[in-house]
This record gives sequence, structure tokens and C-alpha cells, in this order.
Amino acid sequence: MIALGSDHAGFEYKEHLKKLLVELGRPYQDFGTSSAASVDYPDFAHVVSKAVASGKNQFGILICGTGIGMSIVANKHKGIRAAVCESIESAKLSREHNDANVLCIGARITSWETAEEIVKTFLTTPFSGGKRHMYRIEKIHSLTGL
Repeated sequence: MIALGSDHAGFEYKEHLKKLLVELGRPYQDFGTSSAASVDYPDFAHVVSKAVASGKNQFGILICGTGIGMSIVANKHKGIRAAVCESIESAKLSREHNDANVLCIGARITSWETAEEIVKTFLTTPFSGGKRHMYRIEKIHSLTGL
């Protein structure tokens, strides 16, 4: 199950994303927002991050104007590795090397066509694992206390 969340700037992309996930046969849970009315992005980033960190959802996808605010909030949660991806390559590498579990997209800076490919890549790229990558990921939380 994929946890979805957006603020007002990402609302339209989130609605497109829901259709894409249905086409891909990927179940999702929409944590809001429910319109393009102005809201505070941390509210949605926290709830999506909690859903992923708890194991209830395998991945999270957060969309705001740049993806940056959502990623800052998401990465405050233990077990979350949120990546802002503006390219297909960054989505691929965030999964392969960092085992990213939350994808953040900026609706104001990434075209929907590119965002769609980023999502597909993120959801289908496995973590490459290995001692080198696992060691680095383990350091993320051990050194920060998160």
C-alpha cells in the first residue's frame, strides 16, 4: 500500500497520481489534502511518514511545490528515508543506494510527464542491498538518534 499526501500546490498531481496507481495496480491510501485550498504541508508529511514508519504502508509519496518542505518533515521520522527526485535517475538511485521509502516531488518544478516516470521508476526499482549500502543506511539513524 502506498501512502499519498500533498499540500495545495501538489493537489492536482496527487489526483493524477491516484489514477496512475490504479492503472499500475498499486493500492494506495490518500491522506489528503482534499482540495487546492491553502493548507500547511507539515500536516500531510507527518501523517504519511507515520504510516510508512509504522509499516502500515510500504512507500509514501508526498507532493508540494518543490518537494523540499515535505522531505524535510518526512526525514524527521525514524525509519524514513525521503528523497526529493527531479529526475528518473535520482529516483532510481534513491531506491538502489538509499533504500528511500518516501518519494517527494515538486509540482511547481517537475512536469507531470516527468513526475509520472519518476513514480514508476521509484516503485519498481529494488534496493540493491549489500554491505556497503546497508552500513551507510544504518548510520543515518544511529548517528542522529532518529
